Amino acid sequence: MNLVDSSGWIEYFSRGPNADSFTEPILDTSQLVVPTIVLYEVFKLIVRERGESSGLLAVASMREGIIVEINEEQALNGAKLSLDHRLPMADALILACAHAKKATLWTQDDHFKELSSVRYIPKSEQPYPEPD
Repeated sequence: MNLVDSSGWIEYFSRGPNADSFTEPILDTSQLVVPTIVLYEVFKLIVRERGESSGLLAVASMREGIIVEINEEQALNGAKLSLDHRLPMADALILACAHAKKATLWTQDDHFKELSSVRYIPKSEQPYPEPD
C-alpha cells in the first residue's frame, strides 16, 4: 500500500520538478490510500491558487484511491506520533493512517525525512512550470 501526502499530490498536480517521483504510487490506485485530511489540504490549496473547479478536479482524481477517514485509534496514535517526533497535527494523523494501513508514506516534507516506512523525496531547486 502507498499513501502520498499533500506535498506529493501538490507536486504531481502542479507538474513540479519531482512530479515523476509521485506518478507511480498515484497511478496505482488499487494500492493508494488517501486520508480525508489529505483531501482537505490539497483541495484547500488548489482552490486558493486555481479556483474551486480545479480543486474539484483534483479531488475527483484523488478519489480513485482508497479514501480513509481518520478513526479514534488513528487519532490517538497520531497524538503519540506527534509527541514522539514533534510533528504538526496533520502530519501526525497522516503518518498514523499510513501505519494503520501498512502503507509507505511518499512525501517531500522534511518532518518525515528520518522516519521508517517513509519514501522521502527532497524538494527540487528547479522552478515550477508556469500554470496553463
